[in-house]
Amino acid sequence: MHTLERFSQCLLFAAALAAFSLPASAQFGNFTIGNFNIGKALETATNVQKAVKEPTEEEEIKLGDDFAAVLVGAKPLDPDARLQRYVNTLGRWLALQTERPDLPWTFGVLNDTGFNAFATPGGRIFVTRGLVDRMRSEAELAGVLAHEIGHVLRKHHLHAIQNDARLSLGAQAADALAKGANDQAKSYVINATKKLYAKGLDKEDEFEADRLGVVIAARAGYDAFGLPSVLQMLQAQNGQDNSFSLMFSTHPAPATRLEKLDSLMGTKFDKLPGSAGKPLTARLGEFGK
Repeated sequence: MHTLERFSQCLLFAAALAAFSLPASAQFGNFTIGNFNIGKALETATNVQKAVKEPTEEEEIKLGDDFAAVLVGAKPLDPDARLQRYVNTLGRWLALQTERPDLPWTFGVLNDTGFNAFATPGGRIFVTRGLVDRMRSEAELAGVLAHEIGHVLRKHHLHAIQNDARLSLGAQAADALAKGANDQAKSYVINATKKLYAKGLDKEDEFEADRLGVVIAARAGYDAFGLPSVLQMLQAQNGQDNSFSLMFSTHPAPATRLEKLDSLMGTKFDKLPGSAGKPLTARLGEFGK
């Protein structure tokens, strides 16, 4: 069976599963969405401290849930349930092509007009509505999601946590809670999470995620050049544009990323029967049924 046909059938079958018929707010498992739960602050502080040592997979997932709660608390999920089902299904299809298919992979779209994407330990991945709206093909979106999957596979955020001395914030939060200073504890935990994503990862982590993203997208039947196409689009943007400013400040220059990928890819992917996929409007029509 042709790769695209096989993918389309799998995609539509997955869309019919009960798990994907839930409203957007119910698709994200057991982490808090909305108002910050101070009871989770102590859990997060404890998990951050555990992350200084190599965590178990269960601890990795729990830590990712806590970070995801802060991200979604800052920017809520987009209310378009069709879009949430589509991106979640596409992301899970990509994750199935990896060596960690059994993680509780969950993908969502944040109601934000900016251009960005985020991954947390354990397989929680978010893209902004502004990013989705700027994708010129499904292969581009697949490349972006696969890049974020690469961060999870290589535990880049966990390693960043382990190497960052500012994670003493976790201990500070626990101490504040013990003293009954709930507002202070809340501030410590939220700041620890925001600083992690505002600072960004090491540039070598981004280069590795680019390499993995290209391979994962190709394994899933997509045009391997989807991610390079996104980087070319980014290269043409004004770095002072608020929609792209966080992306530029937390990632290596698009030109450098393209150069790295070009040296890796060469002509190796030229003859692969990769698909550009369907337009977003067509996919949303399928997932609205």
